[in-house]
Amino acid sequence: MSLDMEKLNALVMRMIGDIGAAAQGSLVLLGDRLGLYRALATHGPLTATAFASQLGMHERYIREWLHAQTAAQYIEYDAAHETFAMSSEQAAVFADPDSPAALTGGYWGISSLYQDEPKIAEAFKTGQGVPWSAHSPCLFCGTEKFFGPAYKANLIGSWLPALDGMAAKLERGAKVADVGCGHALSTRLMAQAFPKSQFVGIDYHQPSIDHARDNARKEGLKNISFEQGSAQEFAGDNYDLITFFDCLHDMGDPSGAARNVRQRLAPDGIWMIVEPMAGDTLTENLNPIGRAFFAFSTMVCVPASLSQTGRAGLGAQAGEKRLTEVIKAGGFTRVRRATETPTNMILEARP
Repeated sequence: MSLDMEKLNALVMRMIGDIGAAAQGSLVLLGDRLGLYRALATHGPLTATAFASQLGMHERYIREWLHAQTAAQYIEYDAAHETFAMSSEQAAVFADPDSPAALTGGYWGISSLYQDEPKIAEAFKTGQGVPWSAHSPCLFCGTEKFFGPAYKANLIGSWLPALDGMAAKLERGAKVADVGCGHALSTRLMAQAFPKSQFVGIDYHQPSIDHARDNARKEGLKNISFEQGSAQEFAGDNYDLITFFDCLHDMGDPSGAARNVRQRLAPDGIWMIVEPMAGDTLTENLNPIGRAFFAFSTMVCVPASLSQTGRAGLGAQAGEKRLTEVIKAGGFTRVRRATETPTNMILEARP
């Protein structure tokens, strides 16, 4: 087989770039764990020696980390003065955990993909699933850290107001279930914003529920409770709002979850489904967002679904058309895209 050397060299260089990005991920974790980005954004420009002294850390390690970050174009370097600094844009991505552009949290989730790869390799052979609970704990904290900035930036200010009349109802006092809540950042954000409403966070993973309960206690939230349960079987009735944040596609029986939601909603209630942004065809998803979400879907979302009854395996890039079919199979008649961000679509379903 003859090789087109131009195409081969282009692929090799792309792979070298990807290897560099994959290796840099460990350094992003170091920078986030040790507070290096925040310190540099606050105190830079600094030489490597001055930065190490500021941190009280070993200069040789700090210098190599700074060089690697410069090579990745994650920080700035002034060759004339041999100083390092961060631009406002770089600080928004790396140094500010509450910035809508913050992305360091994603690397905590990525670290779990590498740790859990042998489990997924075995699942490829057997066809069995890998439940959420079987993953490295890095996935749980990484999910909160990755999705958190978008939720903080959008949930209260734009996503809930996009639902027909829901923001006003929450202001007056409503009954809300947040299903698949995980560490319950979404639940806690809503409980903080709407003190007259009552919220219950529901998740099948007990350690996540325990973590969520501790966080709510520390924040002094009195209008929130938590229960262990599945989306297909959680209890309660006459909910004004039921929310699913980035979890419907992970479920083995998403239509069964939709049927249960339909039974639990008040007659004029709303189901809000936040899902990863995706087109309805593979071609539409051949872009940077699809590239990232397909990788997580292969390693986390599809294995989670295949570990559950139903084994639907929707995946993170299911798309609005397929999601709407699943929702309507549960008895909903009206589904619309209420709003969106570059990474999420927010669907409103009504009976």
